[in-house]
Amino acid sequence: MTENDPQERTESQLKALSDALEAGTMQHARRMLNELNPAEIADLLESLPYTERNLLWDLVDLEKEGEVLLEVGDEVRTTLIRDMPLKDLVLATENMDLDDLADFVQSLPDKVTSEVLTSMDSQRRRRLEAVLSYPEDSAGGLMNIDTITVRPEVTLEVVLRYLQRLGELPNNTDNLIVTTRENRYIGLLPLSTLVTSHPQSYVVDVMNRDVEAIPADTEDDSVARIFEDNDLLSAPVVDDQMRLLGRITIDDVVDVIREEGDHSVMSMAGLTEEEDLFAPVFPSSRRRALWLGINLITAFMASWVVSNFESTLEKVVAIAVLMNIVASMGGIAGTQTLTLVTRGLALGQVSRQNRTWLMSKELIVGLFNGIIWALVVGGIAYLWFKEANIGIVIGAAMIINLVIAALSGAAIPLILRKIGIDPAIAGSVVVTTVTDIVGLFVFLGLATIFLL
Repeated sequence: MTENDPQERTESQLKALSDALEAGTMQHARRMLNELNPAEIADLLESLPYTERNLLWDLVDLEKEGEVLLEVGDEVRTTLIRDMPLKDLVLATENMDLDDLADFVQSLPDKVTSEVLTSMDSQRRRRLEAVLSYPEDSAGGLMNIDTITVRPEVTLEVVLRYLQRLGELPNNTDNLIVTTRENRYIGLLPLSTLVTSHPQSYVVDVMNRDVEAIPADTEDDSVARIFEDNDLLSAPVVDDQMRLLGRITIDDVVDVIREEGDHSVMSMAGLTEEEDLFAPVFPSSRRRALWLGINLITAFMASWVVSNFESTLEKVVAIAVLMNIVASMGGIAGTQTLTLVTRGLALGQVSRQNRTWLMSKELIVGLFNGIIWALVVGGIAYLWFKEANIGIVIGAAMIINLVIAALSGAAIPLILRKIGIDPAIAGSVVVTTVTDIVGLFVFLGLATIFLL
C-alpha cells in the first residue's frame, strides 16, 4: 500500500489518535481529529469498537457533527445519536443540504424529528416536507430542491447579472435549469455555455435541450444508470406534468452506487449494507442467528437425502469419500450463474426478450463444464480406487449436477424477482440447497443402481 492508500491512512490516523489519548493529551487529540475532513472522521469512527468510538465522538467539534453523521452508516449513526443532547442534534441539522437532511431525519426518533422540524423556519420546513413526501429510494427522495432557474426569453447578460446578485451557487452546480413561467422544464443552460457565449445571446438559442428530466418516481438504481449512461453531473427532477421539483447531483448518485455495491455483497450473507463491524455482541448475534437457522434447515435436508442411502454408503466406502465433491462443484457453479444473473437484473440487462437465450446459454455452459470436470474427477476417482464404475458414476453425477446448477442459477433469481423477493438475499441459499440435494441424490442414486 502507498502512503495515499485510504486504509493505510486510516490506520495511521488511528494510531496517532490512540497514542495521544493514551498519553492523556486530550486537547492534542481533539485538534488532530478536527483537522480531518468529515469523511475521514467517519472512517475512524467506523473502525473503532463501541466504547472507543463514543470517546472519539465526544472530541468532534459541534459544527462538524452534522457532516460526520451524514458520512457514517445508518447503524453507526444510530449508536452516535442515541446519547446526544437534543439541542446538539438540532444544531447538527442546521447546515445540512435538504436532500441530506431528508435522509438524516428519517433515521431519528419521532420525538427528535418533531423537534428538528419545529426548529426550522416555515419555508425550509415546507421544502423538507416536499422531499420527504417521496420514497427514500426514488429520484424524488434523492433530489435537492435548491435550484437556480432561468427563463428562455432573457439574454445571457441578464442571467450573469442575476447570478452576481445571488453571490453564490448551490453545491455541484454545472447547469442552470431553463423553465417556463409555469415552472415546466424545457432545458439546461450549462455554465460553460453561459461564460463563453455572447452576452446578448438569448437563453433559448444556446440552451441544451438534449438532457431529459428524471421523473420523481424513478427508482434510485435507474437514476444511477441514467447518470452513468449520459455522463451527467446533475439532472433535473420533474413531476408527471413536467413541473420542476429539484435536481439530483453526482454526489447523491455515488452514494447510491456505493450502497448498491454494499447491498450486493452483504445480502449474500443475510446481512444489511449498514451492518456495523464493531457493534456489540448481542445485536450482532441476533441478526446472524436467523441466517444460520435457515442454513441449518437446508443442511438437515441434505442430510436427510444422504440418510436414505445408508446401505450404499456402508457397502461402497468410496462413495462416502467422494460424495461431497459433486455437491460442492454444483454449489460453486450455481453461485457463479446466480451472481451473473442477479447483477444483470440489477443493471436492467435481463428482460423477457433475452431470458430464453440466457437460459439456453447457461445450460450449454453447464453441460460443457460438466463434461470437462466429469473427465477430470472421474479419472482421479479411477486412479484412486482402481474401479472404472466409480469414475463413471461420479462423472455422470457431475455432468447432471452442473447442468442443474446452471439451470437453477439462472432461473431462481428470475423467479424470486417475479414474486417480489430480492434474489441477492435469498438466491444463494436456494441455489446451494438445490445443488446440494440434487448432487447428493443423483450421485448416491447412480451409485446404488450401478455399484451394488
